Amino acid sequence: MTILPQDLRLRLVATFVAVAALSQLRDLATAALALAGVCLLALACGIERRLWRRLLHVEGFVLLLFLILPFTIAGRPVLVLGPVSASAEGIARAGLIACKVSVSVLLLTTLLGSVEPARLGAALQALRVPEPVVRLFVLTVRYLSLIRAEALRLHDAMRARAFRPGSNRHTWRSYGYLIGMLLVRALDRAQRVDEAMLCRGYAGRFPHAALPAPSARDWTASAGLAGLAVATLLFDRL
Repeated sequence: MTILPQDLRLRLVATFVAVAALSQLRDLATAALALAGVCLLALACGIERRLWRRLLHVEGFVLLLFLILPFTIAGRPVLVLGPVSASAEGIARAGLIACKVSVSVLLLTTLLGSVEPARLGAALQALRVPEPVVRLFVLTVRYLSLIRAEALRLHDAMRARAFRPGSNRHTWRSYGYLIGMLLVRALDRAQRVDEAMLCRGYAGRFPHAALPAPSARDWTASAGLAGLAVATLLFDRL
């Protein structure tokens, strides 16, 4: 039994409130405490292993922060490397940003990472989000995977022709051809999809069914999640 609200409308609102509140933290200790709490929530919810792997991309960005900020923010030096020095204030700033970024991404991954795009689109439409925004979101999520699969097929075809990437003109020209061909095939696929949707009677709106009313448990779970995030923000400002 999951502890998350089952109603996607309330889950989306609670996620938005929680991310907005936790992204405003100013104290490193509070941000680290929030990160630990969200990690426990993710473990309790049992999110899939592939979703954990997505966090590695974010942690690469976080690593860049630790390589740059300590050497660019003035303060008490803690490490001297030739003409440059790392400051304690820079390390603290990098740690605060790293905690807030990790909390936000992990929260989004835990609450929304395993939800199908079509269900998210229906929930957004029920929350009165403009139809063009919902349509753009659903189609973008749906066809990113198709375009990625097309890119992998083109790359496999290049490797079958003995292509080996390197730092030379031939490699960059080959990747230019790859991107150009990918754009052409994506446009061709988009035209076919548009024609197929028109043949099925598409008239500018996705036919989402009306969602059932949220249960009392959904209201309690979403209010508890958003309330904890707001309470953490208030504790940080005291």
